[in-house]
Amino acid sequence: MLIADAQIHLWAKGNPSPQHRQTPYLMDEALRDMDAAGISRAVVHPVMWDPDSNELAVEAAAAHPDRFGIMGWVYLDQPEERAKLETWKQRPGMKGLRFYFSDPRSRSWPADGTLDWLWPVAERLGLPVSLAAGAFLPKVGEIAARHPGLRLSVDHMGVPPGTDGAESAYRNLDQLLALAQHPNIAVKATGQPGYVRDPYPFPSIHDALHRVFDAFGPRRMFWGTDITRMHCSWRQCVTLFTEELPWLKGADLDLVMGRAFCDWIGWAV
Repeated sequence: MLIADAQIHLWAKGNPSPQHRQTPYLMDEALRDMDAAGISRAVVHPVMWDPDSNELAVEAAAAHPDRFGIMGWVYLDQPEERAKLETWKQRPGMKGLRFYFSDPRSRSWPADGTLDWLWPVAERLGLPVSLAAGAFLPKVGEIAARHPGLRLSVDHMGVPPGTDGAESAYRNLDQLLALAQHPNIAVKATGQPGYVRDPYPFPSIHDALHRVFDAFGPRRMFWGTDITRMHCSWRQCVTLFTEELPWLKGADLDLVMGRAFCDWIGWAV
C-alpha cells in the first residue's frame, strides 16, 4: 500500500506555534521517522514561522523527489509575490499552495477581499489550494462554487484552532459535511489525535471520521498526521486508519491512505 502523509512540516529556525515541537524538524529526521513508520511519501507544508521554509522543502524534494512533495506559500498581502505563481510548479516538488491565518492581521483575509485575487489565478494555473479553514468553512463553499475548476482541501477536518477535546473539535462538523456537495472540495483528515484526550486508538474521533468518509468518499478524504503536533507515534497514526476503523477496507483504504491525495495534487504514483 502506498502510504502518503498529506501534511508534515519541516523547519530550521523560528518560533513554532505552541502545539508543535519547539525544536527544528529537518529532512534527515523526517526520512528516518518515515522509514520507521512505513511512510512512502509526505507532502511538506512549509511554515511561516521560518521564512525560508519553502526553500528547505524544495531542497528536500530535489534530493528525494519520490519521498517529498510540497504545498508551498507566498505572502498573500504583497502584490509582488503573485508573479511567483506563474512558474510555481517548475520548482522541485511544488504541487500547490497551503495557507493558514493564525495571526490577528490575517484572520480577516478570507472574508475581507484580500484573497480575491488568489482563487482565479490558482484555478487558471491548476494549483490546488489547502486551507486551514476551521474558522470560515461556509466561505470555502462560496469560493468553490465561484471557481469550479479550483481544487480546495480543508485541513484537519475543519477543526477550529486551539481545540481541546472531541466535543469542541467537531462542533462545526455539520458545516464541513455541507461542503461535500462541491466536487472540488476535499478534506484532509490530518492531525485528529492531537485534538482529543483519550488514548490510542482514540475512539472519540471515530464517528467524525466515519461521517466525513460517508460524505466525501475515499477520493476526497486524505489521511495524514501533522506529525510534529502529535502526542502519539507516526506508526499509531497509520494503524488508527489501517487497523482500527472496520468500515475502511480494501480499495477505499488504499485511496484514503495516499493514492487519493496524490491524485488530487497531481503527484504521479
